[in-house]
Parts: sequence; C-alpha cells; structure tokens
Amino acid sequence: MTMDPSYPSWVRELHSPPNPKSKSASSIQDPPGFSSAVTGKRAALAKQQTRKPPTPEETDILKIKKSWEVAFAPAKQLPMNAIMMYMSGNSLQVFSIMMVFMLFKNPLQGLLQTNQVFTKYETPRTKSKMWAVKAVYVLMNLVALGLGIWKVNGMGLLPTTRSDWLAWETQREPLERAVFAFR
Repeated sequence: MTMDPSYPSWVRELHSPPNPKSKSASSIQDPPGFSSAVTGKRAALAKQQTRKPPTPEETDILKIKKSWEVAFAPAKQLPMNAIMMYMSGNSLQVFSIMMVFMLFKNPLQGLLQTNQVFTKYETPRTKSKMWAVKAVYVLMNLVALGLGIWKVNGMGLLPTTRSDWLAWETQREPLERAVFAFR
C-alpha cells in the first residue's frame, strides 16, 4: 500500500508494515560480560536438567507437607484475630458484633468441613498419617473458638455470674424477723 507523500511520516510508518528483522542480531552487540553463545558447560547443564516426574513417595511427602500447612492455617490467623478483638473493645457495637460473628463462623465451618479440606491430600499411603494432621486442624479451630468465647465473655454476653441466673433462684425465707417498735 503506497501512501500519498503529503501525509506526515508517522502516518506513512503506521500504515506500512515494519521491516523484517534479520535472524542474526549481529548489528547489536552483547552487553559487557554477557555471551550469547552457548558454552559447553551450559549445554551440558541444559541437557542434564530435564526434570523427571516425581515418584509416588515424593508426591505423598509433598501432600503430607501441604496438609500440615493447611492444618496450621487457623493458628496463623489467631494473632490477627486476637488483636482485632482487643481493638474492637467490649461494648456492644455493630463492628464488634460482626467481628465476633466471623470469629465463630470461620472455625465452625472449618470443623464441619474437616474431611472435605483434606480429601485432596489423602491417598491410600497417606491415610494413616492424616489423622494427626486432622487432629491438629481441629485443635487449632477449637483454639479459635476459645478466642471467640473469651471475647463474648469480655462483652458480658455469657451468663457466668450468679446475677445472670436470678430468674431461676428461689426467694430465701428468713429464719428470724426483726420488728421495730416504739415504746
């Protein structure tokens, strides 16, 4: 496509295809210290570094390691949750109630979905080792629930004092009565 010479040069360059670059980039020199030629050592390493597929034992080891990471994930959230609970205060406000709700919701979901979380890591060879991983996961979620119970107690929502149960107390009958009399 030929362009009219009256157009600016950038328009002509835009509509004309770029010149094909030469295969040998000999016009551009390598930076100092870099050699584009593949040396004998590098070629040997490149051939040597072809990766073989992992053995089933290696795959099982990796699955166990990953399952331990998943098991300790609730414990990694505990410091953040504790700081957030401390900073939200003990008064009943929307923010603190939402925080406490999330603090109960996430561990309860984790406890209910324990087997589903670890199904992708279970194989017949790793099944015997997974009970310890699941036990740690359940323990970490219970610790997170304990943090929620601590916060609810701090907010005064747990009935832990005698005055919280006054509705079920029977009225005491006095042993003696004192009557004031003028004389």
